[in-house]
Amino acid sequence: MQSVSRGWAFLTQSWKMAMADRDLIKPSIYALLVGLVVSIIGTIPIGLAAFILGTDGSFAQLILGIMGAILLFVQYAVTYIFSAMTIYLIYGYISEGDGKMEKAWQIVQRDWLDILSLAAASTLVNVIKNIIKGNSRQRNPIREAIAGLIDSLWTEATFLVLPIMVIEDVNLKDGLKRATYLVKNNLLLIGVSMVGVNWITGLIGFVLGLGGILLGLGIAYPIISLAGENLPLIVFAVILGVFIASIFIMIANIISSYTSIAYHTCLYLWARDVERAGTNANIPAPAPLAAVLGN
Repeated sequence: MQSVSRGWAFLTQSWKMAMADRDLIKPSIYALLVGLVVSIIGTIPIGLAAFILGTDGSFAQLILGIMGAILLFVQYAVTYIFSAMTIYLIYGYISEGDGKMEKAWQIVQRDWLDILSLAAASTLVNVIKNIIKGNSRQRNPIREAIAGLIDSLWTEATFLVLPIMVIEDVNLKDGLKRATYLVKNNLLLIGVSMVGVNWITGLIGFVLGLGGILLGLGIAYPIISLAGENLPLIVFAVILGVFIASIFIMIANIISSYTSIAYHTCLYLWARDVERAGTNANIPAPAPLAAVLGN
């Protein structure tokens, strides 16, 4: 329970930081909106290809798989571009007291090729994970567990590697080496389990998502009941319900994205400062993390 309370404390501290400098939260909002547009646009050619080629046969599956991988790559690229902006804004706020959007955008322009390489690596890992997992009609618990472990490890790795790439201006290869070095030499000091950020953001996502769905149903159902055979009114009620639920889900995604990025950025900055001063030095964690750990 202590890790959960720490997770909640970090969430409140990181959002106090965001409220003090609203620029910090903007990239997470942009990422969600742009990602939604990309997903909608990207599914159209995939749907057309599935309609024309069908879903059976190795050729059709190959084409659909390639198109799906391309869409996934673009989605990762969008996520990492705006995450990189968030990282630099948080870094600027912690080190200078102000996160400047123009500087964050300059960093993205500087590191765009490295960011795309991380997106490509994540796409490849996702493809490998799906190959290991296999067809959903032939479920294998062991393969699913291995695939889940790969997904979890790589997701956690990207949360640490991206701050290293952005703040230290290194490529993906050097970023992975640096992250491995920090982990092997116990310079991260605390783990995700000690500050339950993932647990608390997951809980908030579940509560907001469920609340949004229930509220959407609560508003749409009476309208549908009263509509009778009025088809336009029924369609309106369904769209309204989905819209309301989507707002809550989007808010949950923004909270989760920003909080996770803030945590891993603070964790990396702390590890970097400890490395520079020596492991025996008493180096306080960055403000949001220090408030949680009491140092």
